[in-house]
Amino acid sequence: QVQLVESGGGLVQAGGSLRLSCTASGSISNNAMAWYRQAPGKQRELVARITSTRNTNYRDSVKGRFTISRDNAKNTVYLQMNSLKPEDTAVYYCNGNREIGPSSGVFALLWSWGQGTQVTVSS
Repeated sequence: QVQLVESGGGLVQAGGSLRLSCTASGSISNNAMAWYRQAPGKQRELVARITSTRNTNYRDSVKGRFTISRDNAKNTVYLQMNSLKPEDTAVYYCNGNREIGPSSGVFALLWSWGQGTQVTVSS
């Protein structure tokens, strides 16, 4: 079982930037990796995903502001977040996932969740 450790969160003013990191205890090179977030009182949602071949996808609300990347040699996935908004406030988690069926848009998680990292954006 791969363990995930997220870091890099914090308190930032609207318009600011943060870079999140997620380090896995095992190899991630053959897996798609994704960042999720969960705001208070809301369901966890998929924010960004990067495949093993480095194709990326983003939810509409973060397109053009967030960038997901990976360093397989370090078993680490990053999320660069720019132009942050108060509605980006959430606990951010990473995980590996795989798509269930071609182009289904439905993903199965690979591992247990880490502790997440809190991102708070003040207005």
